Amino acid sequence: MLKHTLIHPEITAILARAGHHSKVLIADGNYPALNTLGPNAQLVSLNLAPGIVTCTQVLEALLTALPIEAANTMGIPADDPYALGGDPPIWAEYRSILSGAGLSIPLQPIPKWDFYDAVASRDHVLTIQTADQRLWANLLLTIGVRQS
Repeated sequence: MLKHTLIHPEITAILARAGHHSKVLIADGNYPALNTLGPNAQLVSLNLAPGIVTCTQVLEALLTALPIEAANTMGIPADDPYALGGDPPIWAEYRSILSGAGLSIPLQPIPKWDFYDAVASRDHVLTIQTADQRLWANLLLTIGVRQS
């Protein structure tokens, strides 16, 4: 029986094979998940209905099971038609969740088109597609080192 809150069998199996520097994307409902997978990545779709499951719910579950060393958001081009004129509200939620998990890692935006390239890398092992409706909710996590 698992002691952490992440109990999805396929996600757990993929993460068990991942190692240091592997990347996990938590994708919002607008992200083109299927056609941006890295060559070693698998896609798990948790998008049941609009807003069910959310990126924050997935992040909370993952943090019970993984050491995280970096968290990258998709940077927002100033001329993007969906630019919000500042950080999206979900980024504050991510900061709060990371801090609540005892992590002092900053959210580091990667410019939008570079973000797609980062996801398509050989280090990308998993995309978890959510149905989160919030804009700019994509979060790329880098797995750290287990120290105990």
